[in-house]
Amino acid sequence: MSKPKTILVVDDSGAIREAVAYMLQSYGFEVLKACDGSDSLKHFTGSPIDLVITDLHMPIMDGIGLIKEIRKLQDYSRIPILVLTTESQVSKKMEAKKAGATGWIVKPFEPLSLMTIIKKVLR
Repeated sequence: MSKPKTILVVDDSGAIREAVAYMLQSYGFEVLKACDGSDSLKHFTGSPIDLVITDLHMPIMDGIGLIKEIRKLQDYSRIPILVLTTESQVSKKMEAKKAGATGWIVKPFEPLSLMTIIKKVLR
């Protein structure tokens, strides 16, 4: 049996963080959680992270800052990063893409849509 994939969920909203984590765990994923970009950096210690799902607007370090930091880390520079946000401005999407985001999901999201995207990027 293969080891479950590990997904890091980064969101300053505890309710969103817990809802996404609960959904992912119900699909058999290991879930790590962080309340902002800065807090999430503690998880990048060499242990496997297969996907990051991050909010855009967070205190201390926002989603764009986090994406840039992850892309600098040799062990994690190629992992998929999905932005899960209420933001729908094209300029923000372009900024996230330029920073290295793999995909963009607007809240509120349908769990099945999110799972479809996750399965695509985890191939």
